[in-house]
Amino acid sequence: MNQPRMNPAVLRLLVIFPNVLSYILLFGVLIFIATNFAALKQAEALTMWVTIACVLAPMAIYTTYSIVKRIKAGVL
Repeated sequence: MNQPRMNPAVLRLLVIFPNVLSYILLFGVLIFIATNFAALKQAEALTMWVTIACVLAPMAIYTTYSIVKRIKAGVL
């Protein structure tokens, strides 16, 4: 039985879209930290939000690197 094959453009879109969302989330977290800096510092929550941003940034960058590498290799 033949398995249906997915169009490569659709596959790339399904892989790239969540990566774009991760950058939007990271950007939103950074804007939140910048606009609420004084309140976060006063509530002693600044460390948590900076930690979240520091965890999200390398994850987004590594995912982008991995996707680009797979596209260049012709796998994706």
